[in-house]
Amino acid sequence: MSKRSKHTSIEKYHCILPVLKGEASTRHTAKKNGVSPYTIQKWVDKYNLHGVQGLKESKTWNRYSEELKYDAVQAVIFKKQSIIEVTKKFNISDESVLRKWLSKYNDGRKLYGTIGGSGKSTMNKGRKTTLEERIEITQFTIANGQDYQLAIDKYKVSYQQVYLWVKKYQENGESGLQDRRGHKKKSEKLTENERLQLRIKELETRNQFLEMENDFAKKLQEIRSRPRH
Repeated sequence: MSKRSKHTSIEKYHCILPVLKGEASTRHTAKKNGVSPYTIQKWVDKYNLHGVQGLKESKTWNRYSEELKYDAVQAVIFKKQSIIEVTKKFNISDESVLRKWLSKYNDGRKLYGTIGGSGKSTMNKGRKTTLEERIEITQFTIANGQDYQLAIDKYKVSYQQVYLWVKKYQENGESGLQDRRGHKKKSEKLTENERLQLRIKELETRNQFLEMENDFAKKLQEIRSRPRH
């Protein structure tokens, strides 16, 4: 687990704002704020990926499935993607975490899913879902910057379920979320009305997420614009 940052999300945002606006370099901003250029770049990357939410310090142990670990490691080794790129893509808390997985993999050790830690658990038990539910949960997760924990809390499903649904949906669309277990099970289908309702929910969720980010940015600007006494 990486060390906790002493900076709040608002402080981080203020730090990287000149970089985001193109008014200052990463190195200059790092020196001004007493942190490393790597730290500034990491905050910028997290903001670009998840917005203000990405700058919040996690208060829980991050949990990762066995499949996610292997996918991330193989993306580096076989697909020749950079550690920075893969860390962003798989929403891994820190590059050092991915490096540990790579070390274990190269040593021939098995990468087990995370089971330890304390605080709020992301390892909820999975539950049975309909195709409509899986599509809604997947679209909700994607619309909220792939915030898996938010989806887990809202829909009471497991991390493993959400991760796999998002992955399958991105690869194969709606058909990737159909339950194909068993040979006698009737194929799941959605009516046009159900598809329309899901699309409306997706757009509403995305708009709420963008409005929240815009409101937060406006409040920060108001605070910065106030005269200091």
